[in-house]
Amino acid sequence: MITIGQLAKYVGVSTKTIRVYHDKGLLPEPDRDASGYRRYGANDAIELIKIRTLAEAGVPLSRIRDLRSATHEGFQQALREIDDEVTARIHGLRATQERLRRLAAGQLAPLPAEVGAHLEYLARWGFTTRWVDLQRDLWILVFATQPDRATALFHDQAETTADPTLRQLYLDYDHAHDLDADDPRIDGLARRIAAATRERYGPDALPGLDAASEIPALIQGTVNASSPAWQRLDTLIRAQLGV
Repeated sequence: MITIGQLAKYVGVSTKTIRVYHDKGLLPEPDRDASGYRRYGANDAIELIKIRTLAEAGVPLSRIRDLRSATHEGFQQALREIDDEVTARIHGLRATQERLRRLAAGQLAPLPAEVGAHLEYLARWGFTTRWVDLQRDLWILVFATQPDRATALFHDQAETTADPTLRQLYLDYDHAHDLDADDPRIDGLARRIAAATRERYGPDALPGLDAASEIPALIQGTVNASSPAWQRLDTLIRAQLGV
């Protein structure tokens, strides 16, 4: 039988951590000796190692407590699920590490040549520097975070902008930046954009990033924050498209 300090040292946790596990019902309180000190055995050490391993894998203490009462089959299934979760986190960390290394090398998000050419066309077509910069930042984010979807999304927008009628809508959107938010021209522009969008895509869902991606909201939030007119325009378009 060993003391709480010895157990903590053997397993590699603090005595405070062991007491927390006792308080939360993860590790049963052991018997005490004649002097009133806790005394632990081999089974306690084994249980503590299990708890520590699960906790280090990011499993919440409440879930660990539930696993203690699970059947053998249930425990094994839970371990497989936790292993899958850890594997997913490892892949995510490796991807983050690669982006950090590219950032350190000054290569945060090298845009494809066709995107650079498209940005040059925007300037020639009369879009403001503000709009071109917004588009550049948008594609940097998209290609950096959603490389599998970025090319298809870019081609869709490039085709849209190549159409003179649709390009005029983008130009009108760009130049609406400095309008008063209550300007009636915003209402008309919103109707035209919504109608053109429905005509282009019909009843199909609009092309976009994965549903879990926060990039669209980040981009639109940045755009709206720069202009009350753009914010109202976005609100009107969404309302008319039902998105």
